[in-house]
Amino acid sequence: MSNPILSAVHHIAVIGTNHEASRHFYVDLLGFRVVREVYRPEKRDWKIDLELDGCELELFIVENAPARPTHPEAAGLRHLAFRVDSVADTAAKLNALGIETEPIRWDPYSEKAMTFFRDPDGLPLELHE
Repeated sequence: MSNPILSAVHHIAVIGTNHEASRHFYVDLLGFRVVREVYRPEKRDWKIDLELDGCELELFIVENAPARPTHPEAAGLRHLAFRVDSVADTAAKLNALGIETEPIRWDPYSEKAMTFFRDPDGLPLELHE
């Protein structure tokens, strides 16, 4: 394909169930750098944005997250995000291919445009500027 739709992976998001253990594992043991760490009282969880050599990992800590049968908010991989130059343009290209996207919204933490779509098995995928 001479003009790919996606330009790069933007970040990977994982749900953990223990703040101290997950933070220790990713930061102290694996060497990720903490970019920001926010407790979100409205969701009753922690969001820790991590970085390692340009690779971003969003770590959500949800103490009572159910095991993942199919839910996007369960323990394990939350979604896979792809970096694009324009979420609007890329969403339009996906829509033209018959791939439905959610309405574009603004990420309040990164202050960038984003939207979600799903793979054939229902895995949430994200476009992020």
